Amino acid sequence: MTVAEELIPETPDESEEPIKQRKNGLYPGVSDELAENMKSGWADTELRDLEPIPQAVETAARRAALSARFPGERLVIPAGNLKTRSNDTEYAFRASVEYAYLTGNQTEDGVLVLEPKDEGHEATIYLLPRSDRENGEFWLDGQGELWVGRRHSLTEAGTLYGIPASDVRELAGALREATGPVRVVRGYDAGIEAALTDKVTAERDEELRVFLSEARLVKDEFEVGELQKAVDSTVRGFEDVVKVLDKAEATSERYIEGTFFLRARVEGNDVGYGTIAAAGPHACTLHWVRNDGAVRSGELLLLDAGVETHTYYTADVTRTLPINGRFSEIQRQIYDAVYEAQEAGIAAVKPGAKYRDFHDAAQRVLTERLVEWGLVEGPVERVLELGLQRRWTLHGTGHMLGMDVHDCAAARVEAYVDGVLEPGMCLTVEPGLYFQADDLTVPEEYRGIGVRIEDDILVTDDGNRNLSAALPRRSDEVEAWMASLKS
Repeated sequence: MTVAEELIPETPDESEEPIKQRKNGLYPGVSDELAENMKSGWADTELRDLEPIPQAVETAARRAALSARFPGERLVIPAGNLKTRSNDTEYAFRASVEYAYLTGNQTEDGVLVLEPKDEGHEATIYLLPRSDRENGEFWLDGQGELWVGRRHSLTEAGTLYGIPASDVRELAGALREATGPVRVVRGYDAGIEAALTDKVTAERDEELRVFLSEARLVKDEFEVGELQKAVDSTVRGFEDVVKVLDKAEATSERYIEGTFFLRARVEGNDVGYGTIAAAGPHACTLHWVRNDGAVRSGELLLLDAGVETHTYYTADVTRTLPINGRFSEIQRQIYDAVYEAQEAGIAAVKPGAKYRDFHDAAQRVLTERLVEWGLVEGPVERVLELGLQRRWTLHGTGHMLGMDVHDCAAARVEAYVDGVLEPGMCLTVEPGLYFQADDLTVPEEYRGIGVRIEDDILVTDDGNRNLSAALPRRSDEVEAWMASLKS
């Protein structure tokens, strides 16, 4: 018997606990007359002309690959639940990447279950149905339709996602009674995990998570298109920022953050991660997301930002820009070194190359410049062997990119950083140099300067393609681009 077959809808008992009212709400209760009135007089809004979502073919293929990897086992992949921000307000919901990758659905409380069959699996997507009109949920409950918007009916969901849909409120009970081997993706839905607590092991569940992470290493055609869409919107967001740098100078880094966010929300779902709008010495803080500092002419702005599409694919691009439109001599010297390192890193991205090659190539160039400037004693091989350049380079030169900004993070080391590049992989190349304001080992003119240049690179059959090539990188091209946007 499948979980779906085990689910028997229960008729609400008259003694069922009523929908909770807000403690300090202005209405103390609901009269019988109003309750009866609210049950009727509503048009039929069922959507009957829906088409499957654009990625339905791809999500079906992904589920088939998952089924082939774990034959004979029940697989449970939750979307997650709403998280409280404060009191009765919640954070904006973002479904787990594993769930969204396999279904295309993004609603809270959803769960994908793959039931083992003689051959393969049968998939069911468990969702909250439309809020109930009979018990008043749709207008009295804080998550009811009149408060937060209409949910798809289960029939509609089945059409959209190409998966039979059932009521998720009955799933936990059925899972408690289910037998046979089962795996669950942990960390998203405590109720589902509790229902499976005596049926799963951490080791087996981790194997499921690792498989789903590695499955995303090579992007399909749909994913590449979404990543390009995210990058294209991001390019426009950077253009927006350059056009308003004078307003940012009059206010703070938050004007930059807000300007980019507007583009992300208009053209996409959100930003893919907290925007880094780091002006002046803040550029030396790798993940500066407070964005509350001053924006001053003559200093640099390090903007690390990415638009997330409606399907959760995110860009991740960084440019370091002279706020007044022109690099000073020392700023250009440092910037050009980072640019040269990035060029070397991008050239090393090709099928068959080791994943680490682009990092090593970029680090070598930066180390050569540090030795040349007298900031660290050579030879270059010694510095690299001891990692002494890391005082100023700090971080790795890139990471996989996709539905997470640091995508595929649970993949095995041998499949990721110790692996080999294949066509369809997408990664960032982002070398940087950071001279902290209090670093007494470098000349004063270096202090407080941070430079990073980051692009999103797709591995192709014959090399690579820079998805973010529309944004200028060379220092003279950056200056010309900024001037054209301000004219």
